[in-house]
Amino acid sequence: MYVADSRSTPATAATAAARDRGPGRRAAVAPTVLALGTVSLVTDVSSEMVTAVLPLYLVAGLGLSPLGFGLLDGVYNGFSALVRLVGGHLADRGGGHKTVAALGYGLSALCKPLLLVASSLPLIGAVLAADRTGKGLRTAPRDALISLASPEESRGRAFGVHRAMDTAGALIGPLVAFLILRQAVDGYDAVFTVSFCVAAVGVLILLLFVPSRPRPPATPAPDGAPRASLKAALALLRLPDVRRLALCALLLGLATVSDSFVYLLLQRRLGVADRWFALLPIGTAAAFLLLAVPLGRLADRVGRWRVFLGGHVALLLVYGLLLSGWQSPALPWLVLALHGGFYAATDGVLMAAAAGFVPPELRSSGLALIQTGQALARFCCSIAFGAAWTAWGDRWAVGAATAVLAVCATAAFALRPSATPPHAGTTTDKVSEETPA
Repeated sequence: MYVADSRSTPATAATAAARDRGPGRRAAVAPTVLALGTVSLVTDVSSEMVTAVLPLYLVAGLGLSPLGFGLLDGVYNGFSALVRLVGGHLADRGGGHKTVAALGYGLSALCKPLLLVASSLPLIGAVLAADRTGKGLRTAPRDALISLASPEESRGRAFGVHRAMDTAGALIGPLVAFLILRQAVDGYDAVFTVSFCVAAVGVLILLLFVPSRPRPPATPAPDGAPRASLKAALALLRLPDVRRLALCALLLGLATVSDSFVYLLLQRRLGVADRWFALLPIGTAAAFLLLAVPLGRLADRVGRWRVFLGGHVALLLVYGLLLSGWQSPALPWLVLALHGGFYAATDGVLMAAAAGFVPPELRSSGLALIQTGQALARFCCSIAFGAAWTAWGDRWAVGAATAVLAVCATAAFALRPSATPPHAGTTTDKVSEETPA
């Protein structure tokens, strides 16, 4: 297995990429991507154990209302947006993508045992906020490491492989939680304890097997390359394609209902018993796992934007099925398959598309910029959907989400990026010219 060695001999980025692929042959995916995929797999086992039981723990166990859950879920999924820019900036500024990512993974791991002692809404919200802070710190540096270790023409496949490994953890996590809940007397406490132990293993794998720098530190920056700063990162929005991509991600995020609400809706429609609830995310994860690599390769061939928008069409079908009165044993399978297809077509594909427009020197900051807009939009959507459910009922809330998604998808189609990703050097030159001195 590839072992990190930050004492490598200085070389150019091109030779580093060639070394990552191996002499005389072309590896399908860089070892760095596989190492990061392993970290994400283990970490997702931990996080999805908690995510799978959290809705039921809060709503059925602690008696939280849909609005209260919407607020907490918004925190759980949206708070990281506030620190993604910080994580991206720190990684670009000091060149420590691995260091910042390790801080993020470590913070999230430390939050898991705190759920054992948090029993009120404010305390649980604080723990979830800290956990999401860790996710916010690590996401952009990790994606930057993946993009910097992969050539442009196969970046969609690289992100697809990483997301598939990540999703394998999402598939295993709910299963582990389900088995623990069936066997342990204090089921929730046992889930949180085991989750912490698994998360600690993920941090160790990151520290031992992920290289510190996919680009050697001695590699000189291209002439005129922008210096990493918050101002330079925000100036990326002056590039038309980056601006359009960020705006489209934000618009579509405003209509992306939280996964937890999708599962709660399915439970109500089908009358799923509480003990089976933790298995619902497995359907989404299985579809995501099966489709992430094929859709990533498809995005490399036919265009990442088309696949990204197609994923939101799949989400629109999910809403339509939840809204319909169709009664069939196939309903949950179809909903979960489309839900997983949505993630396979959008999660890694968006980052692969964005990486093509952002120069290496600002890669973490640029990806964080787009992730932040999308995460804040989903945060707002989660709160609005919970409020709509509380005020009008679940069917009206889903109907409103369907209408908003249709409008946003139409607007995103009109605003789509007009050009294919340029080469990194070209992008760097453009940013350099447009970044204020």
